Amino acid sequence: MYLGLDLGTSGVKALLIDDQQRIVGSGNGSLEVSRPHSGWSEQDPAHWIRATEDAVKELQVSHAKELAAVKGIGLSGQMHGATLLDGNDKVLRPCMLWNDTRSHKEASALDADPRFRALTGNIVFPGFTAPKVAWVRNNEPEIFSNTKHVLLPKDYLRLWLTGEYVSEMSDAAGTSWLDVGKRTWSPELLAATELDLDHMPSLVEGTEISGTLKADIASRWGMGKNVVVAGGAGDNAASACGMGTIGEGHAFISLGTSGVLFAANNSYLPNPESAVHTFCHALPDTWHQMGVILSATDALNWYAGITSRKPAELATELGADLREPSGVTFLPYLSGERTPLNDSSIRGSFSGLEHASDRAALTQAVIEGVAFAFRDCLNALAAAGTKLERVTAVGGGSRSTYWLKAIATALNISVDVPADGDFGAAFGAARLGLIAAEKADPREICIAPATDATIAPETRMTAKFDAAYHRYHNLYPALKGVQS
Repeated sequence: MYLGLDLGTSGVKALLIDDQQRIVGSGNGSLEVSRPHSGWSEQDPAHWIRATEDAVKELQVSHAKELAAVKGIGLSGQMHGATLLDGNDKVLRPCMLWNDTRSHKEASALDADPRFRALTGNIVFPGFTAPKVAWVRNNEPEIFSNTKHVLLPKDYLRLWLTGEYVSEMSDAAGTSWLDVGKRTWSPELLAATELDLDHMPSLVEGTEISGTLKADIASRWGMGKNVVVAGGAGDNAASACGMGTIGEGHAFISLGTSGVLFAANNSYLPNPESAVHTFCHALPDTWHQMGVILSATDALNWYAGITSRKPAELATELGADLREPSGVTFLPYLSGERTPLNDSSIRGSFSGLEHASDRAALTQAVIEGVAFAFRDCLNALAAAGTKLERVTAVGGGSRSTYWLKAIATALNISVDVPADGDFGAAFGAARLGLIAAEKADPREICIAPATDATIAPETRMTAKFDAAYHRYHNLYPALKGVQS
């Protein structure tokens, strides 16, 4: 048996698979995000541990015998979070999460240093780890001076599980401190934020062993001795391992809290000017590119809260057939935007409202707005040298056929829907746990699921969606002028 632990923004998922990669069972623990100020997004790392215990406890109740047979654990986690520890491993402040944009000034200052783009292959985005730590240095100097270790969220969980300070390439690539081409920490970039290698965890590949589960935790979870913990992956790379998106030309679109258009590469292809993320993959000698939008299902969840409806109810209200875009346009910039704007201060809007704009019309606009944001990502990937003809859909939003029809038509590419099953980050993490424990060939383990259906672009709507996209595209500079 092999266990995948996925530390997300809204919860921790524990997924158990057997040696044939069949899902045996799963458990969940919930998390909440604190937003004390505009642009801030934080969590208490102690809550990650509680949520992990809750998720595994659920598995213990339903699958104690199978849990006892676990040989390997893989970790997946939300990326970019700055978890600061003192010399006694005490957490010094709440972790600033991936969608925390308070460090936009520090990000701009670091990005102005040409060494960062040259060595990391990426813009220094406000959501990345290095500018967050620079913000702490500038605004909370006592905390910064007491910081002895900087860990990413899943790597803090690893420390609790194993006692080891370890990270892996895919997650480390999102810090702005990794030389992404060489797959190693850059002392030069660390020094630019007044840190050094002693502050950083050691690095392994995602398929390698990073440590062994502590005896007391193994006993509490009913496991045996010598349970290995794999390097694991950042959440998107873990999802790619779960989807089998590990080779050139393979891609997926993730409709989660945030949105990701992910393409695997066999070589390092940086193009920071496109605002595309170029990161290491979880497998050795493999990289990937991503277009990232900060609010995907989060946009519909926000609107659902306002309307006192569940997101699924809103989507169902639109019916099965794709509607022609109305004159209402939604910009999903609730937390700013990454690809292609790199703008932490921009905020969302509805445009074109009229008396006839009912709840369904605004739901449609939200869904189309997210689809058009993905089209921006598709264009950015093309500018970075990666052209896609089809993608596989993953994430909670992919359960909405209407949303997938809107995406396929807005992007003018086919969207494959995998056969029933859970092929997300927790499954990818479990696969990495299997690979590490058994020293298995990653390419034999990380295979793609069968395709259940393919949603093709609705060509009768192409011209109408093109016109709506251009209206969407032209609204950003107008909105920026008003909000500046």
